[in-house]
Amino acid sequence: MQTTESNGLTETRPPLRPSRSRIIAVIPAYNEERFIGSVVLRARRHAAGVLVIDDGSTDATAEVATAAGAIVLRHETNCGKGVALSTGFQHALDLQPDAVITIDADGQHPAHEIDAVAAPVLQGEADIVIGSRYVKPSSYIPRHRIWGHRLFNLLTNVASRVSVSDSQSGFRAFSYRALQHLSFQSSSFAVESEMQFLAHENGLKILEVPITINYFDRPKRPVIAHGLVVLNGLLQLMGQYRPLLFLGVPGLAILLAGAGCGAYIVNIYRRRGELAVGYALICLLLVIVGNIAITTGIILHSVRGLLLQHFLHRDKITIVGEGATL
Repeated sequence: MQTTESNGLTETRPPLRPSRSRIIAVIPAYNEERFIGSVVLRARRHAAGVLVIDDGSTDATAEVATAAGAIVLRHETNCGKGVALSTGFQHALDLQPDAVITIDADGQHPAHEIDAVAAPVLQGEADIVIGSRYVKPSSYIPRHRIWGHRLFNLLTNVASRVSVSDSQSGFRAFSYRALQHLSFQSSSFAVESEMQFLAHENGLKILEVPITINYFDRPKRPVIAHGLVVLNGLLQLMGQYRPLLFLGVPGLAILLAGAGCGAYIVNIYRRRGELAVGYALICLLLVIVGNIAITTGIILHSVRGLLLQHFLHRDKITIVGEGATL
């Protein structure tokens, strides 16, 4: 057993087991001492190694995970799921895996399905595999979760231009190539949605396979509060990755509302010969706000396109000889 500390991150590393297909399981965990031990033990049956990222837990999560045989990386404070996954992926890259699996620390994901989720990655058929609860529904899912998932699926699929049936699933597999392109800005539970944006940006192929899920306990976080956190993160992603959609569509709707208000004012003037000053001010405000939103969306969309072209061109530049510039 080896323990190292650097930059506020503590790592406890047992030796990796040899495996024909080197699957590394990455498990972000926060105050999961009840389940983390059994989750690690079951995951080790199907993976060469298990990385547990203890995201600032105040209980014995790290100790239990270490005793169960996991490589434990500890954040001094709670940083969020997105940061925990970034930490896990960065360390997984150093292990040269054939595939990386992410599962939740609360035991909701059956470990025996790891092989099925990882299979398309190991066979070179996909860069990201999503274990979906909805491809072939075989689990009881609370109705409020189903409606929440439908809303987030719709928003994520439209904004990212990648269509999946379970955008919020934490049971996923990643190729080594995918890990090299996944650097998350989201720190919250919107990180799963961000993966779809990044997959589209980097040309990563996504497949879905059916999984089962077990809800043992009530949610640790209030459902509405959790949903608002995901929604807030998703709206931020839309603003960052799709500014024209994020600002242009609402701006167009506001502009059309202003046009409708203007038509109503004209109708009042024709019938009564009076100018409805109050409605006219509202109409003017709607037209101005709508135009500003659309214009801002177009500008940000253009700037983002120029930046992407710049970085893409920079990545393709090679230095031919000493002192050469291109």
